[in-house]
Amino acid sequence: MSSFTHMALATRLQRPLSSLLPYPFADANAEDAGAGAGTKEYVHIRVQQRNGRKSLTTVQGLKKEYSYTKILKDLKKEFCCNGTVVQDSELGQVIQLQGDQRKNVSTFLVQAGLVKKDNIKIHGF
Repeated sequence: MSSFTHMALATRLQRPLSSLLPYPFADANAEDAGAGAGTKEYVHIRVQQRNGRKSLTTVQGLKKEYSYTKILKDLKKEFCCNGTVVQDSELGQVIQLQGDQRKNVSTFLVQAGLVKKDNIKIHGF
């Protein structure tokens, strides 16, 4: 179809021309939305700097079926640190631990069988 035919058709249907043309990034958006067959849900472990030498480790992306409070209790007991579960509007429930516990949390989650090693992303300096 020529562009003239598209414009004539768009005016006849009272739709913008862009609605008739194919969207070039449709397949990329479908993959981002999780419609792809091989999508992975990652667990993100991050460290945030506080005051001076103090830091905070956050864990997000665990499955919603898990009891975050029980996981937190085991993490606190295992690593001798304090922590809390924070409810975030965008991210859902996030586990926060005192100190830089990235490697410890990663190995704990893998050994407990909660997450596969391939599905863990460790962020931070």
